[in-house]
Amino acid sequence: MPEVILAGAAGRIEARYSAGKTENAPIALILHPHPKAGGHMNNPVTVQLFHLFMTRGFSVLRFNFRGVQKSQGEFDSGIGELADAATALDWLQAKNPTASQFWVAGYDFGAYIGMQLLMRRPETDGFISVSPPTNAYDFSFLAPCPASGMFLHGGNDSIVPTAEVDRVVAKLRTQKGITIASEVVPEANHFWNEQLPEVERRIGAYIDRRMAGESE
Repeated sequence: MPEVILAGAAGRIEARYSAGKTENAPIALILHPHPKAGGHMNNPVTVQLFHLFMTRGFSVLRFNFRGVQKSQGEFDSGIGELADAATALDWLQAKNPTASQFWVAGYDFGAYIGMQLLMRRPETDGFISVSPPTNAYDFSFLAPCPASGMFLHGGNDSIVPTAEVDRVVAKLRTQKGITIASEVVPEANHFWNEQLPEVERRIGAYIDRRMAGESE
């Protein structure tokens, strides 16, 4: 897996990149969980998301937010991390100027940053939000949400209650022009211990449906 170094606003950004096999391969950006809770780009859920897109022919990039491992800078409460994500997307788009689609996928804090990013990038075709921290951050900025996507949550999540995610999903589903899929894995907790196969199965099936032209 080639390591790449990006030039971010806070300095070096450490990343991993996998190129698609075709000139117009779709692209996907993967965002990791909260840096202050030990999140990094090699988190198992983050890596699982990376491989889900990679095995489907996407050009995929995952990276460490500022202050994590080899990425320079310090945690910036989401503001700087959104800038890091924008820098990573700029690099990914420049590397793949004829990409047929752009997706963003994030887990936990990465889901929050990913949803902010897609609000700023109307070219987004789809999103995946795994265990989004809807009780810790205000998601009301999704008005209107510009792209269809999927929420995946654990029924045994003691950090983010399922009802909190359902509240955001219900609001987004009132919007016209997009379709929001939402699935709950009853046995899964916030960290998806022992449930990574469910992440692979459910999100993989959703991506496959979308790439086949189905709306959901």
